[in-house]
Amino acid sequence: MTEQTATRTTVRKSPTRRTRWWGEVGWKYPVAAVIIFYSIFPLVYVFSASLSDTGTLSSAGSLFSSLSTANYEALGDTKYWTWVANTLIVGIASSFGAVLMGAAAAYAFSRFRFKGRRPGLTALLIIQMFPQTVAFISVFLLLTALGNVAPALGINSKLALICVYLGGALGANTFLMYGFFNSIPTEIDEAAKIDGATHAQIYWRLIMPLVTPILAVVGLLAFISAFGDFILAKIVLVSDDQWTLAVGMYQWVSNQLSANWGLFAAGAVIAAIPVLILFLSLQKYIVGGLSAGSVKG
Repeated sequence: MTEQTATRTTVRKSPTRRTRWWGEVGWKYPVAAVIIFYSIFPLVYVFSASLSDTGTLSSAGSLFSSLSTANYEALGDTKYWTWVANTLIVGIASSFGAVLMGAAAAYAFSRFRFKGRRPGLTALLIIQMFPQTVAFISVFLLLTALGNVAPALGINSKLALICVYLGGALGANTFLMYGFFNSIPTEIDEAAKIDGATHAQIYWRLIMPLVTPILAVVGLLAFISAFGDFILAKIVLVSDDQWTLAVGMYQWVSNQLSANWGLFAAGAVIAAIPVLILFLSLQKYIVGGLSAGSVKG
């Protein structure tokens, strides 16, 4: 009788299947719901403001209280699409250059052994700790002096802005790619050399196809960085026909008395489309590229 009572007590005290599920998995669902709401609400708020015909954020308490495409139609009367073209030109050129420069440097540091290799990697690590914005005065003075010799590289030039972005793209990108290049076996290079392949053939035909994930990640990060930059673009680009989206759209809300937040929100919604397309198209490369790039060389 005592054994049966003890068995029943043990069964009652043991956690049920539902309790175990809630303790291990179930609690994650409400936490995920809170995180998703926290992340999506600003996006919904901006989209609601873009459809409001008031041009202000006064209707914050009632989302989608009025639906109008007036703000999107008004973009055609501004230089918004010129700014979009400028931003895409700068972003694509910067990302393409960052990928080429970073891949070439990472390949050299990963595959070759030369004097100054370690100090070079250390120097890149130290330099990347300082953001480009701390040197905006030097950038302005340098471009002003270059403009007197080569106007294409002076102030108010998209080419000059691209060169500025590329000047600071080598450090972080090299280290990110360096770890990925180290994960590629060197036996591939040696087998190709035995077959008579040159360094260029090994680099372009063998290594580059194998490191496609990290190339996509670096290109995406460089594009987003150039796409959303404001400080350097504001310093380099002066005239409104050369502005990027970040600089041009800021002018709509810089004056509190004449701020048009509805127009700004509509422009922000459209501006998010290129980045969204890039993320969706490169999604399969992002996780693999970042995780493999963390391998210690």
